[in-house]
Amino acid sequence: MRFLPLFLLAIAPIFVTPAHAVLQGTADRNPNGLRRSVVSIENSAGELCSGAVIAPDLVLTAAHCVMDKASYRVMAFGHSFKSKTLKVIAIAVHPAFVPGTVPRKQPGVDLAIVKLEQPLGSEFSPFDPKLAGKVESGDTVTIAGFGVLAEKQRNSARVLRQTDLISVGLVELANRVMIVADRDKLAETTGAGACRGDSGGPILVGSQSDYRLFGIVSWSSGALRTTDQSACGGLTAVTPVNDHIGWIVEGAQKLNGARDEWAGH
Repeated sequence: MRFLPLFLLAIAPIFVTPAHAVLQGTADRNPNGLRRSVVSIENSAGELCSGAVIAPDLVLTAAHCVMDKASYRVMAFGHSFKSKTLKVIAIAVHPAFVPGTVPRKQPGVDLAIVKLEQPLGSEFSPFDPKLAGKVESGDTVTIAGFGVLAEKQRNSARVLRQTDLISVGLVELANRVMIVADRDKLAETTGAGACRGDSGGPILVGSQSDYRLFGIVSWSSGALRTTDQSACGGLTAVTPVNDHIGWIVEGAQKLNGARDEWAGH
């Protein structure tokens, strides 16, 4: 199996943006699938991101997704595939995050938790961040998000899609991230991966019946061997949950008044 040399991640002249849809992904049509645990996050300025439900009224996402001076809302889709929209009433941003920097050059941690005005309901199933899985180079992971199918297909957003990627390995650029990519293309040419609208969405390990949250999508790039100015179909950078579980638990406690289910961790 080919593995992308990690030094290329630092020096390759690739176009990188926040990972704002899952390129070459499959739409989730299962009423008991990932739609119970993955939501979209939108704001009054028209920006779209994705997020992972970690409690009935809490969503873990990327910090750069909640930096606009705007109001935020979460849109979720239950068993009936009808949308449910809830206002965001509070946000906790990782204290190391530095506003105003692009994710790839972000020296801090690109994580945030948003609190909803009310619980999503019993048909939704939160991930437990304390059960975050481990990923080694060469392991398969699943990405899910509400972004676009391709860079110029803006109208294709707001559909939950997922696909499998392969871990290239951990790397430290401005911060520590896991790089994942299309198993066959390995970012050399355009393949599957995050695209615009997928920032804040989950990277998962395990199977459909037992997905565990590994990390949160931070940014994506175009392929290494392309002249297209695209931020899709190349490398996808992920903030590992295990590295920051202490802050996630603390942030959830503060947002929810130290709820009992988080106590003692």
